Amino acid sequence: MQNTEMKTLMKGAWILSLAGLIAKVLSAVYRVPFQNLVGDTGFYVYQQVYPLYGIGMTFALSGFPVFISKLIAEAREPETQAEITHRALVMMTWLGGGMFAILEVGAPVIARLMADAALAPLIRSVGLMFLTMPVLATARGYFQGTFDMTKTAISQVVEQIVRVGVILVAAWLAVQRGWDPYHMGTWAMSGAFFGGLAAVATVWWAYAKVFRGKHFAFAGFSTYLNLFRRFLNEGGSIALFATMLIMLQLVDSFTVTRGLAAQGVAPAAAKALKGVYDRGQPLVQLGLVVATSLSTTLLPSLTRSVAKGQMHSFLTTARQLIRFNLSLSLAATSGLIALMPAINWLLFGDTADSTTLRIYALSIVLVALINAYNAILQSLNQFRATTYALFVGFALKLLANQPLVMLYGTAGAAWATVLSLTVILVLLYLQLPEAIRQPDPRQFGLRLLLVITGMSLPVHALATHMALTSRTDVLKLVGAGVGMGVALYIVLAAVVQLYTVREVLSIPLGRRFMKRWLRLTTKKGH
Repeated sequence: MQNTEMKTLMKGAWILSLAGLIAKVLSAVYRVPFQNLVGDTGFYVYQQVYPLYGIGMTFALSGFPVFISKLIAEAREPETQAEITHRALVMMTWLGGGMFAILEVGAPVIARLMADAALAPLIRSVGLMFLTMPVLATARGYFQGTFDMTKTAISQVVEQIVRVGVILVAAWLAVQRGWDPYHMGTWAMSGAFFGGLAAVATVWWAYAKVFRGKHFAFAGFSTYLNLFRRFLNEGGSIALFATMLIMLQLVDSFTVTRGLAAQGVAPAAAKALKGVYDRGQPLVQLGLVVATSLSTTLLPSLTRSVAKGQMHSFLTTARQLIRFNLSLSLAATSGLIALMPAINWLLFGDTADSTTLRIYALSIVLVALINAYNAILQSLNQFRATTYALFVGFALKLLANQPLVMLYGTAGAAWATVLSLTVILVLLYLQLPEAIRQPDPRQFGLRLLLVITGMSLPVHALATHMALTSRTDVLKLVGAGVGMGVALYIVLAAVVQLYTVREVLSIPLGRRFMKRWLRLTTKKGH
């Protein structure tokens, strides 16, 4: 029975990981045609308010549902699970309603704090999505807690498809009908609400069927107070880390345009510069998808090893998680930096601010490692230390961002993000178990340095010496550069034995690669 349950859990984890991957790719990719349609100023308008949506989306998708699923899994009896779900729904209703009220009533104040009073209608449009959050977060949490991951996965993909569809239609209509950027942005942001409604529709009938006819007595203020404390301590930690990059982007929304204006930049130019700076966000998102897609398959086994008291297995998986995240994120970051002017031109139509985007790309490796360390610490139920690290990094970004923007422009904001993420990373590293922080006898870091150097230098040389006169030339360069980089990484990683045999076998298609590599090297040996 236990083995069957574990198989169900692992299958569910795979389904959820795949849905998350699809949703992340959709969330990153749509920004490219969107920016091409509406330009840098239109992109600025959308990205200024996007972090408010991102916080709500993450709360409803990966923050609070994970915590609610944990509460559900702790309760074995179906009746107890139903009661906990009801209480969670009450809590989420208060939270969602409160966020909706703050954004609807406080939109003019928030817009002025962002140094652009015209953003108020967009902020109100985002507020609508918080009305869908209580049911979405609770339903997803219930189904995940009962090991039914498919409904959460489907709702996640449907939500992104509908949202992206509304955004791109709004951008197309803006071009066709000559809408101003703020009118376009208001309609684009409504995609969050329509996506949320579509996601609710996918889970509602199954969710309502479970709770139809059930009546729940008031559990008492003390019960809700205890639940609220757990929501803050555990659920808050999970939700905050899920919104880490978005919170840093929110600081940018309040400080970058203001800092550029203080530097003497004209308002229209400041908005366009902020729009160019915001190109870094989809690039980092795509880099993180590449960097963390493999490691997500290791997360369930971390929790399982701790639950069974198998610390040797836990440490082995934890080291594997760190190595995968570090190596793949460093490869994605170095490739992006080497090809940045060309990627910037290919995706966004020009090479503006490529140096700033290169700095911003350093976030990929930092966030990938932070996610790995956070997963390890939360598997050990160390929530307080991770929350403390996040608050310190966030405070640093808040204090340093505007002064650095006034000194160095948008590059200052990129350095502030890198600096704050570095501080979070160091604080988390110091909390890791001693066994994980011990020097690696295989000298993984040295092997990785050889692979990244051997991969990056030829790609950089290709990007520097290839003549570019059109987007077609750029497409050829990026295609050749990415292909060369991937091929060099795989070959060099195999030559220096970057990964152990066990690690290679855990990668999709790893077994097939091992067979072909052994056949090839054996032939050469003869």
